[in-house]
Amino acid sequence: MHQQKKIVIVGSGPGGLASAMLLASKGFKVKVFEKMPVIGGRTSEISLKGYRFDVGPTFLMMKYLLDELFMITGRKISDYLDCHRLDPMYRLQFSDKSLTVSDDREKMKKNIESVFPGESEGLDRFFKRESIRFERLYPCLQKEYGKVKAFASMDLVRAVPHVSVTRSLYEVMSDYFESEELRLAFTFQSKYLGMSPWSCPGLFAMIPYTEHAHGVYHVMGGLSQITKAFAKIAKEEGAEILCSSPVKEVKVISGRATGVVLEDGSFEAADEVVVNADFGYAVNNLFPKSELKKWTPSRLDKLDYSCSTYMLYLGLDKKYECEHHTIFFAKNYRKNLEDIENKIFPENDFSVYVRNASILDGSLAPEGHSALYILVPMPNNQSKINWEREAPAFRERVLEFLEANTPYKNIKEHIKVEEMIHPGNWEHQRDVYKGATFNMGHSIEQMLYFRPHNKFEEFENCYLVGGGTHPGSGLPTIFESARISSALISKKYDVEFPKPIPFRKLIALVEAGN
Repeated sequence: MHQQKKIVIVGSGPGGLASAMLLASKGFKVKVFEKMPVIGGRTSEISLKGYRFDVGPTFLMMKYLLDELFMITGRKISDYLDCHRLDPMYRLQFSDKSLTVSDDREKMKKNIESVFPGESEGLDRFFKRESIRFERLYPCLQKEYGKVKAFASMDLVRAVPHVSVTRSLYEVMSDYFESEELRLAFTFQSKYLGMSPWSCPGLFAMIPYTEHAHGVYHVMGGLSQITKAFAKIAKEEGAEILCSSPVKEVKVISGRATGVVLEDGSFEAADEVVVNADFGYAVNNLFPKSELKKWTPSRLDKLDYSCSTYMLYLGLDKKYECEHHTIFFAKNYRKNLEDIENKIFPENDFSVYVRNASILDGSLAPEGHSALYILVPMPNNQSKINWEREAPAFRERVLEFLEANTPYKNIKEHIKVEEMIHPGNWEHQRDVYKGATFNMGHSIEQMLYFRPHNKFEEFENCYLVGGGTHPGSGLPTIFESARISSALISKKYDVEFPKPIPFRKLIALVEAGN
């Protein structure tokens, strides 16, 4: 009977399309509605006269989770995506030194020793202790926390000693490394969550650990190819994906989601509704406010949110032989992040991330050219910064910084095409609440049960996927949100859906090419 059950998905970001792929492969009738003319959400592509850019994520970590999604549908990732493990993973540039970062442990120890003499032994201690933390916490990311009793699960009980509730990520890494810059090399990853390492919970040491233990990947063609692959499989399984089809409202009757009303006034009935829109945007725009009891707009306004980002996408008529990923740290990195958290515009001292993927991936730019992706962390729009006024001048500061402090010399004269996304654009053009690119914050009180649930607690027949629900922001956890919600829907209709593959077994399967 489940084959007659209809699932409507609002939004075609990675969570929405992963859900479409998984549910369609289990026989559900799936229809995806996307507001934009292209799929992908924050994992979509910008194409400008032969230059191609990922809009958002550029690091693929925990690739094995992606492999597992393909396995669930009976497919191999290699038939759809060409994933390259990067070595080096990235280069970190501080004011007076740089560090090349590799996931090869012996190579990394040599790199550390050459820049931070006497510190390489800390890497061995890091691997020994953080491998235990990772394997204890990993299963907790794969469970739902829709009820308080979930805290009594044995996986979570075993993980509790490794959560480091009272310690920040920076404090945890201080156990391993003495040099300030080396500590930053293992804590800057908190920015993947839009947080500072001094406020990011210590349990997120699992992020730098999984980078160093399992690698960072580039997907040929860009990470936007992941959502394209999801869409292709979903269609192979019979799903429909409709772009330029904005949803006006999730229709709720007697506490149940019954379908969606489109902007053109038409109604699409559904047995289950999966919402992949940004959570803050959805609460304020897609659900009837009179029906909301817990996640009201007023409550949402009081929560903590991640930082935002200022983005430049530059097509250049010169090939820069620089690293694939480089992070240039602000001179006073801690103050830079404190300014961002305090909603102060860091006009002069800021950090810059540059992806130069066209050195590996010739599909991203014409031969002999470069497609640069430039990101600068910024306060979210609680700052009240007038970006329409500030953005043009800040563009000049970013380009001047690159020309003065990086190998990207004379960059201005080589620009052929460009696009900018500033925090105001994130909110008003791309429906990101407060422009908080990484969604609501990941403090302990906004995680697990305390985050919006995968089975949305406000309404029956309604599920959430994406960075605004459990397990949180970032591609790997968004993939998990889709798997969790798809499993819940399948269970409701007695459809067989596989349990997560135990970590060590999954790694063995991936390494064997299965």
